[in-house]
Amino acid sequence: MRVLGGIPPKIFFRKSRVVIVAFFIYHSSFGQAPYQLHTGREVTLLGVGAVSLGASVVLSRTIDPLTSVEIATLNRADVNSFDQSATEHWSPTAAKLSHATLAGTIALAGGLAIGTKPIRQDLKTVAVMYVETMLLGNGIERTVKGITQRTRPFVYNPAVPLDEKLDRDARQSFFSGHATNAFASAVFASEVFRHYFPHSRLKPVVWVGSLGLATATAVLRYEGGKHYPTDLIAGAAFGSLVGWGIPKLHEVKNSGTIGCRLDIQPWSSGYANGIYVRLAVFSR
Repeated sequence: MRVLGGIPPKIFFRKSRVVIVAFFIYHSSFGQAPYQLHTGREVTLLGVGAVSLGASVVLSRTIDPLTSVEIATLNRADVNSFDQSATEHWSPTAAKLSHATLAGTIALAGGLAIGTKPIRQDLKTVAVMYVETMLLGNGIERTVKGITQRTRPFVYNPAVPLDEKLDRDARQSFFSGHATNAFASAVFASEVFRHYFPHSRLKPVVWVGSLGLATATAVLRYEGGKHYPTDLIAGAAFGSLVGWGIPKLHEVKNSGTIGCRLDIQPWSSGYANGIYVRLAVFSR
């Protein structure tokens, strides 16, 4: 607490007695974490995420791999014109690089949490929020994959080895899990950083860096023949929604409240009488 302004004591002489009136204004600003956990809400979010992830595992086991006969009858002309170009792509190197860029996006989120003191002090809250984001994102995304069973674009490419096409994963194209995780992590990290450091000049750097890595992940999945553009757009949109929505649900309301308190106290020393007045202004 510090003195912002003060009015010098006024001294009055009355029959050899001194009356002193002192008036001081104090201002105190104190920080408050921008996010809060509530047991009921966290149990619900974690529960829904866990159930959806469990359901996705069950559904994935019901997917029957394509047979060589079914693969032979596939025609890329049957793919809609917007997605058709993806069937011409195949690059194991690009697919491997997409793992690296996804890991980079997740590492950036972790680095911001551990490397900045305000977020590190609320690590439990931020960690729970991130777990909820990943559980919901992956649970719903994988459940949709198990329901739609969309054939990946590389299956239409005659240059791709048959063994790759016969795998169960070849029928789990919609929507992209890499894009979901990358954009969920990017938006989550950027939103959390924005709330803990609202006046930081690094906000655009965090947004551009994280979204740049997420976009690179999506492009590499396309180049690798793993996903159609619609898979990636859906994954990016859904991941961004979850990455923004979870922090939003946990925001502390009315964090900008300003209050004040007025204290008035008479006093006497035998030689002088006085009134002590203090106005304390508090802001978050």
